[in-house]
Amino acid sequence: MSGSPVSQAATPFIIPANRWSAEVAAGLSPAELLLYRSNLLGSDLTVTNFGGGNTSAKLDQTDPLTGETVKVLWVKGSGGDIGSMKLGGFSTLYLDKLLGLEQLYRGVAFEDEMVGYLPHCTFNLNPRAASIDTPLHAYLPFAHVDHVHPDAVIALAASSGGEAATREIWGGEVGWMPWKRPGFDLGLTLRDYVAKNPGLRGVMLAGHGVICWGDSAEACYDNTIDLIAKAAAYLNQAMAGKPAFGGEAVAPLPPEQRQSVAAGLMPRLRGLMSGDRAKVGHFTHARETLEFVCSAEFRALAAVGTSCPDHFLRTKIAPLTLDPEQVGDDDYLAKALADYRKAYAAYYGRNATPNDPKMRDANPVVVLLPGVGQFTFAADKTTARLAAEFYANAINVMRGAEAIGAYNGLPESEAFAIEYWALEEAKLQRMPKPRPLVGKVALVTGGAGGIGAATAEKFLSEGACVVLADIDAEALASCESEFADQFGADLVRAIRCDVTNETSVAAAFAFAAREFGGLDILVANAGIASSAPLEETTVALWRKNYDVLAEGYFLTSRAAFPLMKLQKNGSIIFIGSKNALAATPNASAYASAKAASLHLARCLALEGAEHGIRVNVVNPDAVIRGSKIWDGDWRKERAGAYGIDPGEALETHYRNRSLLKRSVLPEDIAEAVYFLSSEASSKSTGNVINVDAGNAQAFTR
Repeated sequence: MSGSPVSQAATPFIIPANRWSAEVAAGLSPAELLLYRSNLLGSDLTVTNFGGGNTSAKLDQTDPLTGETVKVLWVKGSGGDIGSMKLGGFSTLYLDKLLGLEQLYRGVAFEDEMVGYLPHCTFNLNPRAASIDTPLHAYLPFAHVDHVHPDAVIALAASSGGEAATREIWGGEVGWMPWKRPGFDLGLTLRDYVAKNPGLRGVMLAGHGVICWGDSAEACYDNTIDLIAKAAAYLNQAMAGKPAFGGEAVAPLPPEQRQSVAAGLMPRLRGLMSGDRAKVGHFTHARETLEFVCSAEFRALAAVGTSCPDHFLRTKIAPLTLDPEQVGDDDYLAKALADYRKAYAAYYGRNATPNDPKMRDANPVVVLLPGVGQFTFAADKTTARLAAEFYANAINVMRGAEAIGAYNGLPESEAFAIEYWALEEAKLQRMPKPRPLVGKVALVTGGAGGIGAATAEKFLSEGACVVLADIDAEALASCESEFADQFGADLVRAIRCDVTNETSVAAAFAFAAREFGGLDILVANAGIASSAPLEETTVALWRKNYDVLAEGYFLTSRAAFPLMKLQKNGSIIFIGSKNALAATPNASAYASAKAASLHLARCLALEGAEHGIRVNVVNPDAVIRGSKIWDGDWRKERAGAYGIDPGEALETHYRNRSLLKRSVLPEDIAEAVYFLSSEASSKSTGNVINVDAGNAQAFTR
């Protein structure tokens, strides 16, 4: 491989800035100050990763039962994210009841039992479940406590030289505790450690993170930021001028080539991953990722596995590493994935007890390729993206840990105990059932138009990832922005595409493969409409209709087939027209092109069946409202053909000529498309569904 080398100097840690604003904090209640502090910490990725860390405050409140003032622990609840949470994200518990739980504690073997007692300590009927880290906060005698997992701190906590570095950096102001699994016992051990070492401002928890405190919300925040800043500065000094991970062993490919490799590799990996539901992929080739996967020590360090519970719960304990010289061989890829699943099953077998949950998905979450970057696969796009971010955190940790000693992963038995913790399993079981199209990837041509946008919106509402493809760049950008606001930026992508251009079509499908890992659904919808008597139909007009409505459908289907074959299933839906089945005056080019695309769908249904690819057609009629086509000359031309006004009279004409006397809207077409893309129609191919409010001329039989 060749290409521009990554900088030989190790990527430095970012020094966090103190963002506390006295002006913002002024006038906030004690609970609001806790929230303000939490949001500041959680929104800064140099401080903690998504969903990581927890914060607390011990506040005086009025007991609703007695009217007396009692001390209440406000602590981040289970499953929350301190960067985006609101006040409702905190658990509130009577502090005296929490402290009294110690007399019920029967030892480490009964940790899970203690979690069951936490709801009995709830203050004011707060429904927010308390997290496993609640005892860490409850048993410390400080008013405000932060527990965060910044990369610079975990690098210390996961290094053989971490304890010595902690003493050197803080001169005894920060303590050190060896690894202990989160839970009640850790809370009691931490309390006792702090009591025996007065004057500490925090404690480094090996393999876990740092916990620190303050007398006020601001003092606690200042302490947290200062501790992280000093850790980052120390590590940067240790790494200065030195190559990371033993230096570069493989030169990264140029950016465009990395993206091309990703577009070709991700659908192959996705197709080889076993399981009941399809996965969604994410690709990153950021600097820290390339620095790691191109390094001399890459394979040895990757095999050690991740160190922090927050990391490997998202990424599995270790990634799959690929040989860049063999990734073009499908047999090699199949064996690499099969070997990973076999190794994961062996890991489960070595550590599982009869009381543990059944083995979960054995496929890798993280796949690393020297010269190219990192691929992550999960049930949905957000989870895949977060897994990539967490593994980037793990890379940062390895880099810092190696600069001051040797990187230490968690013991396998401890990693397994956390991954298959009964409490983690209970959390997974509480998750809502996924929406029908979660894990599916759809591409919609003409995606910024009326029918295309309505279809995309329906797909997104059912959990699919959607690529909007349209020739209208302005409308495309607007549509993407609206859907990102409504459904989240992870689920939607947009690319300008001219369906009559072979290169443009290929680029759009490569984009879908790179952004989401493959393709499950194609909606061929990009269209035009023209009206002219035969003698006024120019060759250019004839060809334009056939270029978009026949060749455009051919080109997009041809691009979709190889991606769907890798997945061993797929659904292609053509947006046809009543005019494909029923003759209409002054529209020979348009109607015959639509008829050609309808018959193309039938041909493709024959070819796709053996690969699990279904091809069907939805035939609309007179979808006027919300349609870009009907906003142009087509409206005037069709009104002229019938000798009526092009305004409301035209809509009335089409509605009244239907058997059901009803208008057809883009949302109606979207519902039919959704049916043909869903499991509900899994045994249907080569079919035509008319959504035209009834037109006898267009009956398919």
